[in-house]
Amino acid sequence: MLLYFLISCLSFFFLSKSFSLPPWASETKTLLSFHLSKNLLFTNTLHPTTKPDPSSSPLLDQMTILDLPDLALDRILDLLPPSGLSSMAMVCSSLRERCVSDHLWEKHLVNKWGKVLGPAAHREWKRYLSSSSRHLDSSPRNQTGNHPLGFDTIISCLRYISSVLRDGDRQRKALPVDSTMSFYISLETGRFWFPAQVYNRENGHVGFMLSCYDAELSYDTHTDTFQARYPPHGRRAVGVEKGVTWERLRAAPLEASPHHLHVSESLNQLKPGDHIEIQWRRNKEFPYGWWYGIVGHLESCDGDLNHCHCHLSETVVLEFNQYTVGSRWRRTMINKRDHREEGNEEDGFYGGIRKLSCKEEIAMWTRLWPSSNLE
Repeated sequence: MLLYFLISCLSFFFLSKSFSLPPWASETKTLLSFHLSKNLLFTNTLHPTTKPDPSSSPLLDQMTILDLPDLALDRILDLLPPSGLSSMAMVCSSLRERCVSDHLWEKHLVNKWGKVLGPAAHREWKRYLSSSSRHLDSSPRNQTGNHPLGFDTIISCLRYISSVLRDGDRQRKALPVDSTMSFYISLETGRFWFPAQVYNRENGHVGFMLSCYDAELSYDTHTDTFQARYPPHGRRAVGVEKGVTWERLRAAPLEASPHHLHVSESLNQLKPGDHIEIQWRRNKEFPYGWWYGIVGHLESCDGDLNHCHCHLSETVVLEFNQYTVGSRWRRTMINKRDHREEGNEEDGFYGGIRKLSCKEEIAMWTRLWPSSNLE
């Protein structure tokens, strides 16, 4: 077994000299060199007078990358970027089976998309697959008995994937079977619109500063930005915004519809200085957005934490310090015991509250803070 691994490693190095290697190959070569040096040292220790000549072995002329041990081959594939996996999958059917496996693509999916994909996005993906399957089931090709995702379709798809990730070709072609690879490619090419939330919608319009709204997103690989579609409300049609950057996106932190009141579970824990997000909408035809604020002190309190009893009161003061002192948007009050949607058509309607405990969430709102106070 040791000799087999040694010959396999040597063949890999000899073959690698005949073509240029991508950047990921250097780490792989280092890994194999380490194993090779250990094996040579072990062999020379047992047979100090023996000087093997690997190039004289007739087996080397017949060796391929598939002759590598599974552990070494899996390590090589694990180091490949998505474009490398797509290219490797076009070599032969054996490599295709390995390169489209979920465990290789899950890492790439999490690394690039993990922060913006929540449970809602995964549910939408399943619905997307279901609708695609119904379309395939009714297609003439499927009725003839040929599988709609056969060898030719997969090869065509893999060529498309490679061209998209390398050259930016965005022509519409068939997707591969239901897999993590399919999910990744559908996101990467912008064909799948996924639900998420956008900070400071409509390019940071002053009316949406320090807010976060639900939207459907489609990725543009050429600009590395997103196109956002906001749900219609009232007489307004679907709002569209282009050029949304990664920094302005997040996965929805709660499983709550933008049209439903969130039932708050942390009201009794709120105390002055706590960071919060609260639902707010302009009128009852609008969807809720999440707005950043801080719990303040009651007017009867002097703000001295050593004597403060605000947390014992049934009334909670919320402050939105991005607005100037005296602005009608600067402060509002809610009732802990009987909390429901509160407000009017003039000042808008306040809904559920979520307390922020994650430092990253608080830091994100701090980075979005406007350069000057709002009126």
